[in-house]
Amino acid sequence: MSFTGPSMGSVAGTARRAFEFGQTYVVKPKGKHQATIVWLHGLGDNGSSWSNLLETLPLPNIKWICPTAPQRPITLFGGFPSTAWFDVNDLSENAIDDEEGLDASAAYVASLLATEPPHIKLGVGGFSMGAATSLYSATCVVLGKYGNGNSYPVNLSAAVGLSGWLPCAKFDFKQSCLIFSKTFGMFCVDGYNSGRTLTSKLEGVEGAASRAASLPILLCHGKGDDVVPYKFGDKSSQKLRSCGFQDVAFKSYTALGHYTIPQEMDEVCAWLTSKLGLEGK
Repeated sequence: MSFTGPSMGSVAGTARRAFEFGQTYVVKPKGKHQATIVWLHGLGDNGSSWSNLLETLPLPNIKWICPTAPQRPITLFGGFPSTAWFDVNDLSENAIDDEEGLDASAAYVASLLATEPPHIKLGVGGFSMGAATSLYSATCVVLGKYGNGNSYPVNLSAAVGLSGWLPCAKFDFKQSCLIFSKTFGMFCVDGYNSGRTLTSKLEGVEGAASRAASLPILLCHGKGDDVVPYKFGDKSSQKLRSCGFQDVAFKSYTALGHYTIPQEMDEVCAWLTSKLGLEGK
């Protein structure tokens, strides 16, 4: 299935991008179906590896949908293609967010959830950039729309992010324009590429405060992560709370690097069981 991102022609003169998503893997619930969660892999991975792990978890009431991201050139890799939910130009706090790619991936996630029965609780989760995409989806739910202004069509009951970060949240507009102009040799246009902070985006949006307060979010991060630094996860949790997300849990692991461990997955299971009210059979 392909999704097309919004046009960037007014700023960069570039064509609209189409994204071809890869194979989707589904883990059917072993018990009563109460929830469906789309789980997103990290950079360079695919849905199969996580579906194999999720199938082993003691969560019989959850249906897991594990899609595979499109193959796309990655700026961080000098344009070398990789499976990715969005482009990455840098792993730093000054990185420019690929909101077009994030919107396309968030829309694809929503399309996978939109066909679920109305009584089923819906959630998103992921690892690394998959976590970033899941958290971006959570902000779209609260705002009621994607970054391009199109309406977000589903309601989420939970969001999980492992070893990831919150994109499009703390952009300083003047700094972003400076980076953009240095990188691409052109000027910024007001409002381009998430110039507004998440806080300012939420202000004045009807119902946003109540939606943010009621959406449970779990973030987990290892202090030994040498790919996505621990501070990214810590600051993301702080940012979410400061923006009105009142049900945010942040779990840290002293020796954990950029991978997952049984202790972390045990906490994910316990958290999902509690927040989604799963029966366990």
